[in-house]
Amino acid sequence: MAKNHRGKLLKQTVPGAGRGTCPACGRTGIKVLHEVKAGEKTVKVCKNCRHIDGAKLS
Repeated sequence: MAKNHRGKLLKQTVPGAGRGTCPACGRTGIKVLHEVKAGEKTVKVCKNCRHIDGAKLS
Protein backbone atom coordinates (compact mmCIF):
# COMPACT_ATOMS: atom_id res chain seq x y z
CA MET A 1 0.00 0.00 0.00
CA ALA A 2 1.39 3.37 -0.99
CA LYS A 3 2.01 5.91 1.77
CA ASN A 4 2.24 8.99 -0.46
CA HIS A 5 -0.96 10.62 0.71
CA ARG A 6 -0.92 9.72 4.41
CA GLY A 7 -2.04 12.73 6.48
CA LYS A 8 -3.05 14.78 3.43
CA LEU A 9 -6.68 15.10 4.51
CA LEU A 10 -5.65 16.23 7.99
CA LYS A 11 -3.41 18.94 6.56
CA GLN A 12 -6.17 20.22 4.29
CA THR A 13 -9.09 20.26 6.72
CA VAL A 14 -7.62 21.23 10.11
CA PRO A 15 -5.86 24.57 10.58
CA GLY A 16 -2.17 24.16 11.38
CA ALA A 17 -2.38 20.49 10.32
CA GLY A 18 -3.88 19.73 13.74
CA ARG A 19 -0.81 20.94 15.60
CA GLY A 20 -0.84 23.33 18.50
CA THR A 21 -0.40 23.56 22.25
CA CYS A 22 -2.01 20.97 24.48
CA PRO A 23 -4.01 22.68 27.26
CA ALA A 24 -3.45 19.77 29.66
CA CYS A 25 0.33 19.28 29.54
CA GLY A 26 1.42 22.50 27.82
CA ARG A 27 3.50 20.84 25.10
CA THR A 28 3.86 22.84 21.90
CA GLY A 29 3.95 21.70 18.30
CA ILE A 30 2.13 18.39 18.83
CA LYS A 31 -1.09 17.13 17.32
CA VAL A 32 -4.12 18.07 19.40
CA LEU A 33 -6.81 15.92 17.84
CA HIS A 34 -8.48 14.05 20.69
CA GLU A 35 -11.57 15.58 22.25
CA VAL A 36 -12.17 15.47 26.02
CA LYS A 37 -15.27 16.82 27.73
CA ALA A 38 -14.38 19.40 30.37
CA GLY A 39 -17.64 20.40 32.00
CA GLU A 40 -19.91 21.67 29.25
CA LYS A 41 -17.05 22.40 26.83
CA THR A 42 -15.10 20.04 24.61
CA VAL A 43 -11.34 20.52 24.68
CA LYS A 44 -8.89 19.08 22.18
CA VAL A 45 -5.83 17.47 23.77
CA CYS A 46 -2.80 15.48 22.63
CA LYS A 47 -2.54 11.71 22.38
CA ASN A 48 -0.84 11.35 25.77
CA CYS A 49 -3.51 13.39 27.59
CA ARG A 50 -6.60 11.87 25.96
CA HIS A 51 -7.35 9.71 29.03
CA ILE A 52 -7.16 12.60 31.52
CA ASP A 53 -10.32 13.27 33.47
CA GLY A 54 -12.19 16.32 32.15
CA ALA A 55 -12.50 17.76 35.65
CA LYS A 56 -8.74 18.34 35.73
CA LEU A 57 -8.95 20.51 32.60
CA SER A 58 -11.63 22.83 33.93
